[in-house]
Amino acid sequence: MPIYHKLGRLPATRHTVFDKPEGGLYYEQLFGTIGFEGMSSLMYHLRRPTTVKEILGETDLTPQIAVEKSIKARLLKGFQVPPQDDYLQSRTPVLVNGDVHISLAAPRQSLTAYFYKNADADELLFIHKGTGKLRTQLGNIEFEPGDYLLIPRGIIYQIEFDGEDNRLFITESFHPIYTPKRYRNHFGQLLEHAPYAERDYKLPTELETHDELGDFVVKIKKQGVLHELLYPSHPFDVVGWDGYNFPYGLNIKNFQPITGKVHQPPPVHQQFETKAFVVCSFVPRLFDYHPQAIPAPYHHSNIDSDEVLYYVDGNFMSRNNIAQGHITLHPGGIPHGPAPGAYERSIGKTGTDEYAVMIDTFRPLMLTEAALKLDDGTYYKSWLEPAAAPAVGEGQRLERIE
Repeated sequence: MPIYHKLGRLPATRHTVFDKPEGGLYYEQLFGTIGFEGMSSLMYHLRRPTTVKEILGETDLTPQIAVEKSIKARLLKGFQVPPQDDYLQSRTPVLVNGDVHISLAAPRQSLTAYFYKNADADELLFIHKGTGKLRTQLGNIEFEPGDYLLIPRGIIYQIEFDGEDNRLFITESFHPIYTPKRYRNHFGQLLEHAPYAERDYKLPTELETHDELGDFVVKIKKQGVLHELLYPSHPFDVVGWDGYNFPYGLNIKNFQPITGKVHQPPPVHQQFETKAFVVCSFVPRLFDYHPQAIPAPYHHSNIDSDEVLYYVDGNFMSRNNIAQGHITLHPGGIPHGPAPGAYERSIGKTGTDEYAVMIDTFRPLMLTEAALKLDDGTYYKSWLEPAAAPAVGEGQRLERIE
């Protein structure tokens, strides 16, 4: 991030007595990562956060790998992932490595029957379709299409959807997800050249404090196994907290694109970073203003990374025959670039209205068995024939995010 935030009631000094009005103490918990060096928050609970009544069972969530090593470009038709009722069961990993799992999900029902914690990874949920509320022990965030919801590892949460038509593009990172370092000064504040500002953050509000005893199921993902635990009290019993480690949201529509006289390289679209991959946002923008500029991206070699593009909305000027929810994978080791005809037809165009999310990983991705069921099987040949590529605006138009 980093940005300081707080909700609820706090003692004047940390690690000191914090009395309940009716007698007894609130229980302090340090919530952080990277030992004691990373960003952290201090929570104050009604009851000890360490109590566990029973461990009920476990489920292995290890993705089933179908293709471990490949140089073949792929197109996955993401909207072919069938909707499922349960939030966790709807999550379908498609591209994975030791640093990141990329999944699709189409949950029909809210996650309210139990609570969920990912102890392995930071979660970045991109909301393609659906509205609702992310509920956590640190407060709630209302979401809408186009939102990124960044949920740090260890956060206990539920998610409520307003309807049944929901589509999510989910990134699980085994490294902390940050805003790019080059966007921040040495104090951590976003700089003037950054494509978004702290004002754009959707911070947690509406801190829920539940003073309830009973049986509360919390499903915790650890080492790829989903453990089902029974808590004797409601997990959302925090009366106050402050710090830097908490969930927040950013909407892709608030990303302010960086443009230039000629075509700018992909890092200008960067939204988040980790040690192992970056996340970029492609949004409507004016094209380059050199009189002889070619707005379409130049062909470039993927030597050091695999490139994943998730297509959200608009006219995708560099590709042909793309629809909402499609995913393209351009693996490292072989050049890639605009589809036949896109390079030429971009000349003279003044702008694009595309929305897409890109993930570039520094280690190769593997395809799961679920991914192969979505693969069109022919995308790697799509650069062969220059004919029949529709002009921009013809046959590529998709529903706009509102």
